Amino acid sequence: MAEELDGYDTAILKAVSSQGRITVTDLAEKINLSKSPTQTRLRRLEKAGYIRGYTAQLNAVKLGLAHIAFVEVKLEDTREAALKAFNQAVISVPEIEQCHMIAGKFDYLLKVRTSDMHSYRRVLGERISALPHVAHTSTHVVMEAVKEDAL
Repeated sequence: MAEELDGYDTAILKAVSSQGRITVTDLAEKINLSKSPTQTRLRRLEKAGYIRGYTAQLNAVKLGLAHIAFVEVKLEDTREAALKAFNQAVISVPEIEQCHMIAGKFDYLLKVRTSDMHSYRRVLGERISALPHVAHTSTHVVMEAVKEDAL
């Protein structure tokens, strides 16, 4: 359906991705379209799945979660059952903010957010290393987050 998106649709997506609480009136003004067609387009984009929901962007530093590490995970088994077991288990670890299956020298890349290095070491040793089929991990600690925008 991406080919069905026109300039107004992409403008709506851009606006709501940076301002999820924008009113339809303000959105219509921003994209230079009247309110009724803007609202119709917004609902169509939601129904079609282009907009999955609206969330607040939390300040991780203020919440005491300033430590970010990226963890390369190599599995000992990459058959479908092992991948499914790992995928299901990783969801239950709240410190894992993102998990991506990767094509390359390792199998998964995790973004892990904790309060500090001590907490990270505990999460790595007790939670991540204990995930199904983990053979080994390699950690990359973030020194500074330069850009963390969503779409």
